[in-house]
Amino acid sequence: MASSGTGSIAQRWRELHGEHSWDGLLDPLDLDLRKHIISYGELTQATYDAFNAEERSPHAGACLYGHDSLLSSTHVSAAGDYAVTKFIYATSALPVPFLLQPLPALEEVWCRESNWIGYVAVATDDGVAKLGRRDIVVVWRGTLRNLEWVNDFDFTPVPASPVLGSAADKYPLAVVHRGFLSVYTSSNANSKFNKTSARDQVLEEVRRLMTLHKDEETSITITGHSLGASLATLNAVDIAANGVNARSNSSQPPCPVTAMVFASPHVGDRFFRSAFRSFPDLRALHVKNAGDVVPAYPPLGYVDVAVPLPIDTGRSPYLRQPGTVGTRHSLECYLHGVAGEQGGAGGFRLEVDRDVALANKGEDALKDEYPVPADWWVHKNKCMVRGADGRWTLKDFEHI
Repeated sequence: MASSGTGSIAQRWRELHGEHSWDGLLDPLDLDLRKHIISYGELTQATYDAFNAEERSPHAGACLYGHDSLLSSTHVSAAGDYAVTKFIYATSALPVPFLLQPLPALEEVWCRESNWIGYVAVATDDGVAKLGRRDIVVVWRGTLRNLEWVNDFDFTPVPASPVLGSAADKYPLAVVHRGFLSVYTSSNANSKFNKTSARDQVLEEVRRLMTLHKDEETSITITGHSLGASLATLNAVDIAANGVNARSNSSQPPCPVTAMVFASPHVGDRFFRSAFRSFPDLRALHVKNAGDVVPAYPPLGYVDVAVPLPIDTGRSPYLRQPGTVGTRHSLECYLHGVAGEQGGAGGFRLEVDRDVALANKGEDALKDEYPVPADWWVHKNKCMVRGADGRWTLKDFEHI
């Protein structure tokens, strides 16, 4: 039976984090788990809402906000529960479709080799009281170019050994997609922000936070949507395989590592799945929507590594049906689905009071009877600010 969810997340966090692989929690979907998943989904949505996608800006590809303002400016419900400690930047040794660059004619641009791809945050003291532990969260952004990357990405299989640590010898046949691994592991000596890879940036910061809080009860949560879900999967197994969740000179045991991913494509083959599942402190939950093409891609030779949580936004009475490729894949529509999914019982009922207007934030998902404009998330005046002299200037950059 689903719990009431009243004040119980702090007491149940290990169960909600997958201690028993979510056995008995998914159908019917436990109320506390719904809230838990939505919370991480909102942290992921912040990477979309804060990304500077304006090619006419010298700061295209960067974050619009600073560490202190990112979560509050994107209206994350748990903004006070986490403090952002590091931004993550990614590049690739391969031509990949996630990179957005300022227009060539623009001068004095922030960077032409890298993009902001996510962030690391840690629970504040207030957050610890609510969450029941010091949660370290790594958040990976997906692509912002609709779904074109599904066809354009390089899915050539390559050895998974770079993320399997000592387990690589036990699973020599494990492979992952070259494109995902390249984004995760590539560095660029010409980039101010990617002299080290996204992987190295994250591992360094998580190690630092684990040392800082070495005598506390902690967890490591990695989350992402779409392309970001693939990176989260690689990051999660990398952390567990290389003992980043363990700390020296501490009485605390290795902490649990959990990937909470949304709309993830297949990352590796069945041998990679076996390697992923061999780590005792590692769990993954994959929310995937009926009709979303991305979780089924590529269809041959690759498999899902996570415990599946199927949802179906096609049952929602609030959304246009049957939906589009975009609305079936939209993270905000996913979170709407998590809020109302009824599993085997069928139907749809919002168990979490989540504003349905959010479904139209970046899509035209809601039925016409709801007076909510499509694609309504637009930064005020597109970040143009009128100065005292009456002139308008682009102010879309706070912090690297």
